[in-house]
Amino acid sequence: MNPIINEIEKEYTQKEMPDMNPGDTVKVFVRIIEGNKERIQAFEGTVIKKHGSGINKTVTVRKVFQGIGVERVFAIYSPRIEKIQVLRKGDVRRSKLYYLRERSGKATRIREKMEKR
Repeated sequence: MNPIINEIEKEYTQKEMPDMNPGDTVKVFVRIIEGNKERIQAFEGTVIKKHGSGINKTVTVRKVFQGIGVERVFAIYSPRIEKIQVLRKGDVRRSKLYYLRERSGKATRIREKMEKR
């Protein structure tokens, strides 16, 4: 890749982000501006997709709210993202979990990854 672009992107990718993968349950804290007030709203769900690299890296998070699936794409290095917490590590065998869109209820459960001692 172009070293000039890398040098410019390095400034924006300084923000410390946790290691997250598809299948993980995360809580994303997003800054929301309503009128002249600013507040932080949490969006908790399962990572179903990671996309891009460097400053363009995005994560798609899915949750079910009142029986309706809600997916939201977050640019990881956006200034709107306050922080990201990984609540559970998921144990999945594929990188894109689109099959969760067709499932509901207990069928959407994902095994938790056990840590090696």
